[in-house]
Amino acid sequence: MFRALIIATAASAVGILSAAAEPSVGRIEAPAGPEAPAPIGWIDFCMRYRGECDDAELPAQRIALKPRIWDELQSSNNLINRTIEPVSDWVHWHLAEKWDYPSDGKGDCEDYVLLKRRMLMQAGWPRSALLITVVRDKKGDGHAVLTVKTDKGEFILDNQNEEILAWTDTGYRFVKRQSQTDPNVWVALGDPRPAVATAAAR
Repeated sequence: MFRALIIATAASAVGILSAAAEPSVGRIEAPAGPEAPAPIGWIDFCMRYRGECDDAELPAQRIALKPRIWDELQSSNNLINRTIEPVSDWVHWHLAEKWDYPSDGKGDCEDYVLLKRRMLMQAGWPRSALLITVVRDKKGDGHAVLTVKTDKGEFILDNQNEEILAWTDTGYRFVKRQSQTDPNVWVALGDPRPAVATAAAR
């Protein structure tokens, strides 16, 4: 399944800007705060997929969001959202939490994110621009999305929404995500917007 999905995205060269490049006018990024605990699902995933949790530091990068790149991002997001069947970890694995690749065509939000991240990286996108992110959704429930850092701002790939949105347009409250330079370091997100009224702290 992975190979077929990757071929379907038609890997192409990706334009990249360094973190020091001049940001586009109006570009808004979620403010990163202090280091935060990594999700237990990520820690367990890395124990099982050690080769895919490389902690070698990389320079922070952003994607130059050209029309061709935007089309590739949308195609990848739509393909995975339509191919994978949403199933909770409890139904799927009889576990409260398990992050894994949806190799059997089923998975929950983290599994969608892991596959999208893997496909884009194998298509040439830089790891440091593809950040697994933990949010509170509109119901206040914990949820995982993929943040894509670009020269036009930060965009969210989400299995709950076919449309790729700027992080400020999702209606989610952003909690924490991977550091750009090390995927095993997580940082709190100082989302300055009002908290969702129904959100419950965990």
